[in-house]
Order: sequence, then structure tokens, then C-alpha cells
Amino acid sequence: MKTLVVCSGGLDSVSLAYKIAAEQTLIGLISFNYGQRHSKEVDFAAKAAARLGVPHDIIDINPIGKHLTGSALTDDVDVPDGHYAEETMKITVVPNRNAIMLTIAFGLAAARQADAVAVAVHGGDHFIYPDCRPGFINAFQTMQNAALEGYASVTLLAPFVEVPKSEIVREGAKYDTPFADTWSCYKGGAKQCGRCGTCVERREAFHLAGINDPTEYEDPDFWKTATAGFEAREV
Repeated sequence: MKTLVVCSGGLDSVSLAYKIAAEQTLIGLISFNYGQRHSKEVDFAAKAAARLGVPHDIIDINPIGKHLTGSALTDDVDVPDGHYAEETMKITVVPNRNAIMLTIAFGLAAARQADAVAVAVHGGDHFIYPDCRPGFINAFQTMQNAALEGYASVTLLAPFVEVPKSEIVREGAKYDTPFADTWSCYKGGAKQCGRCGTCVERREAFHLAGINDPTEYEDPDFWKTATAGFEAREV
């Protein structure tokens, strides 16, 4: 299938891009500027597109994103340290973000006569993010079937939606994803912080997958403390 990948530049979406390039016909990567506190990750998406030899579109929805207030990812609110299984991580929710991005991605896919849009939501996102759960993915597909009826048929691919992040690391390694050229950290410093929820989850995933993590972290060992109370093991 001719497939567009929604790519933030993070570990999950870049790994997905390499998987789709190997298994389908990758026709491009789509990134979004939604007013996030830093745009470093988008640079890594651009690197992925260049390596894979496909176009990279950056869609500016900042005028919309600035109204989606209350998140540590868009507002002047401290990003909490710790594990995603903590209630404090709900401050990182950007309301309806995936629904907005996917709606735009499906419009682009239909206009370009693509067969599918792929997104890297995964099982570890379910606790915090309602628009990363299987129910959302299924409902969105149903909505788009109606929205594009008679014009286009676009499938939403979410191959990681039921699996833990460690499985994404394994899939990424299988397809030679350059993990060092991906950016997960919410804080946007010189190095990935190693303390925010997405850094902790990233470091834990490599550990559980049994694969070397090439990432440079400001605090490379914090994940051990952060995951201690949550039994860091395969589900």
C-alpha cells in the first residue's frame, strides 16, 4: 500500500517509518508544528525522510495549537519527571491532538491517492492518552470511511497500538532504524534529559528489549528509580 507516515521524529514514529518502508510503499513523512515547546524532534523527522529518500511535509497548525491550552507540552508549565504510569503525566495531554493531526493526514493521503496513513501510537500510551487507544483508532477509521465515502479509501495503520514500547525497539532494530537519530525528550535540551516520562519510557524499553540504547541522556540512570515502583518488565 502507498502509505504516508505521521512522524514526530521520535523513536516510535521513526521506527514505524522504517518498518513501513520495508513492508509497504512509503511515499512520505508528515510532521506537525502544533506549538510544542521545542521543535528539535521535527529536525529528526527530516533526517529520517532524507535517509529514506521520501518527501517530508511539515504542517503548521500552531494557530490551532495555541488554543489547546493546559498542557506541559504547549504551555509554560514544567514537564514532570517520572514514569508514564503516574497521574502527574496527564499534564502532558494536548486535547484532541491525534484526532486533529490524523484528520489532516487523511486529507493529504486522499489528495495524493495514498492507500494508508500510519501512526505510531502504542500500548504504553493507553494510560495517559485517550487518542492513542484501540477504541480511538477504530472509531477514527469509521469516521474517515464516512468522510471520504465515494472519493477515497484510506486505511489507518497502527501496528504498535497493542504492543509495549520494547516491541517497537525490537521492530526498529529489525529494520536498522538509526535510534541515535531520534528525539523523544519533552524538554528539548542539548541532550535528552533522561528524567521526563518519555525519556524514562524510552530507556526502559531498550532495557526490556535487550538492545543497546545509543542515546545520550543528561541523567542516564534516573529511569531505574522511576520504574522501580512499576515493575519494569514485559507485559
